[in-house]
Amino acid sequence: MRIALGLEYDGTPFVGWQTQPAGNTVQDVLEKALAKVAGAPVRVVCAGRTDTGVHATAQVVHFDSPVCRPENAWVRGVNAHLPDSIAVRWSRTVADDFHARFSARSRSYRYALLNHAVRPALLHGMVGWFHLPLDTEAMRTGAAFLVGEKDFSAFRAAACQAKSPVKRLHRAEVSRQGDIITFDFCASAFLHHMVRNLVGALVYVGKGAHPPDWIGELIDGRDRRLAAPTFSPSGLYLSGVEYETHWQLPMNGRIIAPFDLLGLQLA
Repeated sequence: MRIALGLEYDGTPFVGWQTQPAGNTVQDVLEKALAKVAGAPVRVVCAGRTDTGVHATAQVVHFDSPVCRPENAWVRGVNAHLPDSIAVRWSRTVADDFHARFSARSRSYRYALLNHAVRPALLHGMVGWFHLPLDTEAMRTGAAFLVGEKDFSAFRAAACQAKSPVKRLHRAEVSRQGDIITFDFCASAFLHHMVRNLVGALVYVGKGAHPPDWIGELIDGRDRRLAAPTFSPSGLYLSGVEYETHWQLPMNGRIIAPFDLLGLQLA
């Protein structure tokens, strides 16, 4: 039977999602835990790969189980074999044509940035950090240039393997609570390092290095060399994956965090 799982994880200890020969990835650790419960090797497919140091509050995966187990076994049983930095939040038996990646309608990412003169200690690895004052309104104006179907070549990593740089960004929002600035993006799909590159460009706008319409110029120019450096992965979270309601996944694949730390709780 095919099983879908909802995960959250702290990406700091791992070298990303995708399996590696050294084994220190979220996928490797999860598959080993699932094999303990299934009594056989298990391979998982995720909704969206995350890079080294990137976190998730709402990753969705699926796998084909060789055995029948109660749904709770895929939560409590698997969690018993996972490190504290990874947790299965829910499990559902789904139809054989469900696919964690290809069935997803959209993906959402949130970047949490501490804008303070002094670097964080307790939140190290969980937030990005920028020491100079940032103009939230200017960044919000700049983010408006990103919404719609655009060629995001200026925000694409050199190693990106996507067939096309053209993506439709449904949402690009900037908000602030105290010293925490949050950047929220939603699209059907993202390019490699796209969110971190978008944040880097918006921070340049926020610090006054460029006006907000510079974002539009970067899109039109399609030249990665003219944009800002890639921002730190520390504050980046895969915060939601949306599916059609007929799949009957909890929150259509989104996970409500049990806390509102850094504004990470989803509305």
